[in-house]
Amino acid sequence: MKVVICGAGQVGFHIARYLSSEQNDVTVVDQSPELIGKINDSLDVQAFVGHASHPDVLARAGVGDADMLIAVTFADEVNMIACQVAHSLFNVPTKIARIRQQDYLRDEWANLFARDQLPIDVIISPEIEVARAVRRRLHVPGASDIIELADDLVRVIGVRCQEKCPVIHTPLRQLTSLFPDLNITVMAIIRNETLIIPKSTDQMLPGDEVYFCTETGKLSRAMAVFGHEERESRRVIIIGGGNIGVNLANDLENHDNYTVRVIELDKARARKVAELLPTTTIIQGDALDSEILEEANVAHAEAIIAVSDHDETNILASLLAKRYGVDRAVSLINKSSYGPLITTLGIDVVVSPREITASTILQHVRRGRIRSVHTLRDGFAEVIEAEALQTSPLVGVPLKEAKLPDGVILGAVIRNDSDVIIPRPDTEIFEGDRVVLLAAAQAVKKVEKMFAVRLEYF
Repeated sequence: MKVVICGAGQVGFHIARYLSSEQNDVTVVDQSPELIGKINDSLDVQAFVGHASHPDVLARAGVGDADMLIAVTFADEVNMIACQVAHSLFNVPTKIARIRQQDYLRDEWANLFARDQLPIDVIISPEIEVARAVRRRLHVPGASDIIELADDLVRVIGVRCQEKCPVIHTPLRQLTSLFPDLNITVMAIIRNETLIIPKSTDQMLPGDEVYFCTETGKLSRAMAVFGHEERESRRVIIIGGGNIGVNLANDLENHDNYTVRVIELDKARARKVAELLPTTTIIQGDALDSEILEEANVAHAEAIIAVSDHDETNILASLLAKRYGVDRAVSLINKSSYGPLITTLGIDVVVSPREITASTILQHVRRGRIRSVHTLRDGFAEVIEAEALQTSPLVGVPLKEAKLPDGVILGAVIRNDSDVIIPRPDTEIFEGDRVVLLAAAQAVKKVEKMFAVRLEYF
């Protein structure tokens, strides 16, 4: 696949790295010589300095024979014009744009992005997606990650195993006999920053981050087995009044009966947030100032959600709040280098806008009958929801005979759009089933082929 990426920031770099590692033909364009220099030094892709919406620059990038254009520059208008040029002059089949300004996304302006107006095939709003990701984590206390699949019939949950976890030091094959009503599949174990696709003889150890798949209606029972029976936090402090903070506060107060306070450093922005959220308490000040935290009644808060533009502020504000006795800290972190430090510091949940945006893009990059894609831990693996076709090697044979590629594990099968089956060795996949699986990075291409439409199918 030939892909042109406009924008070499964190999201553009991450997508370029991911796609180039799979031997795609990738070209990156950005106005910043520093960012392009980093791309050229780090990745096996073509990259050059230029204005991403100019026709001559896109032509030089090879957009004329590109399969996809991904516009993720810092300017919404550049992203939109790049898609327009790619469509009108070069007839690029798929155009993806990141749009951050919420005014463009209001329902009354939806026709703006019609094919005969601004022809963008996929619009990504990281602020909205991150706010939704944080909200999901608040609804399931104890979960470090939550992925909703198959119209939310199934969820893949990330949890960290503590010493009190009832299932540590237990071979996975014994879980069913010890907990006969536990209908889950352990899909991945991350130990010391290393991904393990588990076998039946493997055990979970304290400190492991475990991803398991379960039917959504049985999630509470599954969380209890992993030692997580915390009650949902309702008194929340949000650090940062940007688009993420505003979207999240609006969602929580309007739909979920939360009590929310927002701390915003910039005085002008704090006034704007107060206009946007008239029923929310807005406090203007530094979230690292103990007096400001006390004004926000931090001692009685149940969760702190730090979503400012600065990773360091988010980390330090979360740690300060934990010292005041806040039960749960959720921090937005952009820099991947901070990842290994976070859990040792005591922060409960890390949210990465880069990974969330990449997941949204990848589900449009993946070939075959793939409905949904979610990246784990900076590309360690992907959780994939796909439709099984008659030509798939999975269909019509027991799983124990299906010869799954190394690094692939099935988590659930959804049949007739409603029945959830936790797969066992003798389970058979039928045509039309939706399959939830986890694939290590090196196995993703093999998964695409398993769910591809072959010519003989027609």
